[in-house]
Amino acid sequence: MRLYNTLTKKTEEFIPNNKNEITMYTCGPTVYHYAHIGNLRSYIFEDILEKLLNYIGYPVKRAMNITDVGHLSSDSDSGEDKMLKGAKRENKSVLEIAEFYTNEFFKNLDDLNIKKPEIISKATDNIDEYIKMIEVLLEKDYAYIANGNVYFDIHKLKDYYQLTNHKIDEMVVGVREGVEEDSNKRSQADFVLWFTKSKFDDQELKWPSPWGLGYPGWHIECSAISIKYLGEYLDIHCGGVDNIFPHHTNEIAQSEAYLGHKWCNFWCHGEHLNDKTGKMSKSKGEFLTLDVLKEKGYDPMIYRLFCLNSHYRKTLLFSYEIMDDVKKTYEKIKRKIHQINNNKTGNIRKEEIKNYQIRFKEQLENDLNTANALTVLYEVIKTEELNNLEKITLIEEFDQILSLNLVEKEKKDIDLEMKQYIENMILKRSQAKQDKNYELADQIRNELLEKNITLIDTKDSTKYEIE
Repeated sequence: MRLYNTLTKKTEEFIPNNKNEITMYTCGPTVYHYAHIGNLRSYIFEDILEKLLNYIGYPVKRAMNITDVGHLSSDSDSGEDKMLKGAKRENKSVLEIAEFYTNEFFKNLDDLNIKKPEIISKATDNIDEYIKMIEVLLEKDYAYIANGNVYFDIHKLKDYYQLTNHKIDEMVVGVREGVEEDSNKRSQADFVLWFTKSKFDDQELKWPSPWGLGYPGWHIECSAISIKYLGEYLDIHCGGVDNIFPHHTNEIAQSEAYLGHKWCNFWCHGEHLNDKTGKMSKSKGEFLTLDVLKEKGYDPMIYRLFCLNSHYRKTLLFSYEIMDDVKKTYEKIKRKIHQINNNKTGNIRKEEIKNYQIRFKEQLENDLNTANALTVLYEVIKTEELNNLEKITLIEEFDQILSLNLVEKEKKDIDLEMKQYIENMILKRSQAKQDKNYELADQIRNELLEKNITLIDTKDSTKYEIE
């Protein structure tokens, strides 16, 4: 398998540290608002990558963070904590905001057939790990304390900009959204590891630390969570291209300074989804969510197919006209597959289907060329060389990765005892949420997920689906 590596700027053969367990980290959402469909595009390409690795025989151990504290709207003390911003907007606590939008994000993943990572960890659950990591960085003199805050000193590194190929004097002050200078820093490129004194006097979530009562910077969480759950050597780190700088650049800096060796071999980034006005962003105010698409009559699988029609490293232009065309294509292939499935005849000839299996795998192993993989799928549907049983066998196999619900599944009947169990668990979870015992509520959801039971929260009730 060959992947484009942002670190080397080349498409390279993927060679894991340990072929018996691939370690993969994907940056999770900041749960202060709904995810827009541009955010979700990144999770689709990461899902394809993980499922491909499984398909070709690699077990994957994947971790993802949930940012529920510390993510500033800029990378300076001039910004506003996004979680606090969400709490103010809706007149709720930060934890209430985090719990609601985390569940909404999980619903989006379920709707899009995106496999949840094996490990999902909240930023607020790992404070001790951040403190431990920052203490080591201070001991090694990679970090310094100024006016109560702890900063990482990028000038202590030989190649801070290895992921971007920039030089220090080429970088503007701050990062993405018109950042003011932070006078506490030795250099404006330095970044915050821990806040104790800042403009956020009304910051709701704070913890005791060796440097005073405060909270972590955004970047430290992904490094600490990844190292905690996946170890010192990471195979693949994924995210959107807007994470390259400063977030992933800072992750490399603090992780390798802390560990004393190279941390991650492959960095994979998905490109933006644009509309006619430019990149989709929550900062614009109005933004497009998956629920909006559903309300307009688009099955989430249509959006997934829309994304798979393009390479993950190419900017993708969204319009309803294009979505209408994809909808017609999706409905057409679903009808054809339904007809094939209802008329399965013949025997499976391994040599006949092997050619299509090889071609499908080759396209995906070529830096996740999903568009060409779909072409192989369409050939299978149309060809007269295969009988219907062979076609359905291939379609079901391909859909293990594509995850487009191509073949209709029979609904499972559940017995009365299982139904009562699920309904009791839903009641317990509802009570836990009322008691603000969000940890118990998450445990109940996860217990049901392990039994292939997915909870779907609506405004008025909680429903469930059984896979």
